Amino acid sequence: MMSLAEDEQAAQTAEIRLPADIDWQMLDKSRFFLLGAGLFSGVSATLYPIVVLKTRLQIASSPSSAVRTAAAILRVEGPLAFYRGFATSITGTIPARALYMTALEVTKSSVGAATLRLGMPEPAAATVANAAAGLSAAMAAQAIWTPIDVISQRLMVQGTAARYSGGVDAFRKILAADGVRGLYRGFGMSILTYAPSNAVWWASYSLSQRTIWSGIGFYLCRHEARAVTPDSKTVVAVQAVSAAVAGGVAALVTMPLDTIKTRMQVLDGEDGGAAEGRRKKGVATVAGTIRSLVREGGWAACYRGLGPRWASMSMSATTMITTYEFLKRLSAKDQPAA
Repeated sequence: MMSLAEDEQAAQTAEIRLPADIDWQMLDKSRFFLLGAGLFSGVSATLYPIVVLKTRLQIASSPSSAVRTAAAILRVEGPLAFYRGFATSITGTIPARALYMTALEVTKSSVGAATLRLGMPEPAAATVANAAAGLSAAMAAQAIWTPIDVISQRLMVQGTAARYSGGVDAFRKILAADGVRGLYRGFGMSILTYAPSNAVWWASYSLSQRTIWSGIGFYLCRHEARAVTPDSKTVVAVQAVSAAVAGGVAALVTMPLDTIKTRMQVLDGEDGGAAEGRRKKGVATVAGTIRSLVREGGWAACYRGLGPRWASMSMSATTMITTYEFLKRLSAKDQPAA
């Protein structure tokens, strides 16, 4: 058993030397955006069926299990139904993601530097910078993403009785019926959903990483007496676990807001399709949408689709952050030799 003196010496000697973070100034921007478009398009394609399932559950007038709903879609509409609206979604995702990543990295660098200059401890400064970056990135991306979200969700839920022949047709009909305002239906709720969700996600991600590395550091202090540099697999594993935890927390916190947003974007302003026979006066308002949900299934109705959203956000967060960190390493400028 180690003595107190040996414990203190081990604590002073053992440490974890993590790879330096790659900030905005260190990135080759053209490589960053080009590779990012390809990598994140692949991630979106993999997770899109879960988003379709989540959306169908959120607009249902009565509760149903995710498995039963997925089986019904597959039986009645076929496997391609899980990719309705995907072309529209991916078209908007590329510029929205580029704007998101730019705002994220610029804000993180500037806020992180500012908080450190104010004398804030480094762990707290990193958490604040990550939260602020997530908030600003989500708000910037929604300018592009909300119209794409409205169109793709309408396509997701129209079932076999297709009202729209595709994304362009949906765009024209929504614009003709409601003008530009129709394309931005639920914009305020989107900001209220995604901005806090991203702030919670990035702050939770930062805290989760630090907690895990602290635990590993504590283990090293007890059992090792040397500095350790984790290999790339260990770093990726810690990032993936931290991202999954952050995704789960963000999904739980913001689920009611996401349900209200989806209802506002999909069920109002339709003359047929998924919303036929279910239009209610005032459903386009937040209060009206909440009243409609509560009438249908109580407050629990606000959490319809939580399972698929939890799974989607956790898996998306894990794949996104590992892809994102990999992308930053691929896009880093070659550093001059010392």
